[in-house]
Amino acid sequence: MNKKIPDRPPHLSTIFRKYDPPLYFITFCTHNRIRVLATDQFYSHFVVLMTRKAEQGIACGEFVIMPDHIHLFLRIDPHQYQLGRTIGFIKKSLSKSLRESGIDQPHWQPNFFDHVLRNADSYSAKWDYVRMNPVRAGLVSCTDDWKYQGVIVPIRY
Repeated sequence: MNKKIPDRPPHLSTIFRKYDPPLYFITFCTHNRIRVLATDQFYSHFVVLMTRKAEQGIACGEFVIMPDHIHLFLRIDPHQYQLGRTIGFIKKSLSKSLRESGIDQPHWQPNFFDHVLRNADSYSAKWDYVRMNPVRAGLVSCTDDWKYQGVIVPIRY
């Protein structure tokens, strides 16, 4: 008797339906954690890139650029893009700004951290953590004083 093996486990089918397209919390770091990202030039390049990509199915919500890593909330069209390739593309595109600043490659650690957000509480907790990063790092005393943060596309649960 040949049974068809389902594409997804039956008990997970509602999860996959509910989070299609999923909202990801993403973090990626510079190679050897070099502190080169928190600059006006890099910030501008990031905003221009992610604004352009929003029109193509790669939506960056809120983000914080730290000196050696980036946190962002990302929603991609799963019918057009794969998460790993999308992050690879973003890193490669952002490297242009770093090269223009005279920073030698490699610019990025090979991997990235991703977490699928499943509800508004999860989103809120992650955003609170991200917003406090510059304060915890001693870069500013108030989250609103950190100028390398923002939102490209409003994404909410």
